[in-house]
Amino acid sequence: MAADAAEEIRGTAHGTAPVPLSVLDLVTVGAGRTATDALRTSVDIARLAESRGFHRYWVAEHHSMPGVASSSPAVILAYLAAHTGRIRLGSGGVMLPNHAPLVIAEQFGTLEAMAPGRIDLGLGRAPGTDGATAAALRRSDRLNEGADDFPQQLAELTRFLDDDFPDGHPYRRIHAVPGPVQATSPGGVQSPHRPPVWLLGSSGFSARLAGMLGLPFAFAHHFSAQNTVPALDLYRESFRPSEVLDAPYALIGVSALATDDEKEARRQVLAAALNMVRLRTGRPGLVPTPEEAEAYDFSPMEREFIDSWNANVVHGTPDEVRAGLDELQKRTGADELMLTANAHGGDVRLRSYELIADAYGLPTPA
Repeated sequence: MAADAAEEIRGTAHGTAPVPLSVLDLVTVGAGRTATDALRTSVDIARLAESRGFHRYWVAEHHSMPGVASSSPAVILAYLAAHTGRIRLGSGGVMLPNHAPLVIAEQFGTLEAMAPGRIDLGLGRAPGTDGATAAALRRSDRLNEGADDFPQQLAELTRFLDDDFPDGHPYRRIHAVPGPVQATSPGGVQSPHRPPVWLLGSSGFSARLAGMLGLPFAFAHHFSAQNTVPALDLYRESFRPSEVLDAPYALIGVSALATDDEKEARRQVLAAALNMVRLRTGRPGLVPTPEEAEAYDFSPMEREFIDSWNANVVHGTPDEVRAGLDELQKRTGADELMLTANAHGGDVRLRSYELIADAYGLPTPA
């Protein structure tokens, strides 16, 4: 990997933010909206994030969820690359067991050629969906085998990205293109950049693996908050310096929604939480409106889930969100905060990032 790999990984904090701020986009689709609407919102948010000094913008692979239009991260990233010019773009993440490593190396090599020096490759070992959908994706019902093989798949993918399979390996003469092989061809010139690989996790497995390999680590605090501190501690304890990093670097995904008044924030996060209730009980759908959520008759068990879920969503006025993010960063020691705003309307999500940028005094467009 290029010598400036660490520089492509580590961001710069702006304004009064304690660490770099980034965006995780689930490309959520609200009731009464279309996937086209959601993707256009993604472009608007990416442009805002770029203009206000957010460090990176990731999209996450999900499947068979009507309210989440991010089944094809590479396609969405190409779309965002065409509408931005500086912000880093990446996957948060690609679920590697769903794909052949060569395919991912080709896709992200293509993205790197489209947006040199701006692409991150975040990898997870979960399916990003239910078991039946995962079986359809992989054309196999041996799902545990895919997760167990993750270290081997990761090693294979890395070899394809670096084009360095050893002599005698059955893949020695197979090359991911675009990729380093082009520099070795007569007259060949190759970009010095290679997408940095990140490991994603919601438990200790990927935390330990990322540490052992000296890779950057991204933890899904937004849906596994109880495991955040133990996983980050494990990552730091396991870390071994590598050609990529000489010290640990960890970001956490955080659900955060800022609105102009506290009451509206509560309405919006209630709707997003109802969407999670339906997803967790096998009834996935579009993100409901706040009005639908307010009229919904929650059972005691659902209400308990809602309270628990929203306890980990940093929401409220801009000042309240800033204070909550500052406290979370201090408590976890995260090197970067990646914010995901879940709400019914794209305008609400866009406004949230704008308010958070203002609260931290992030740069304003010239």
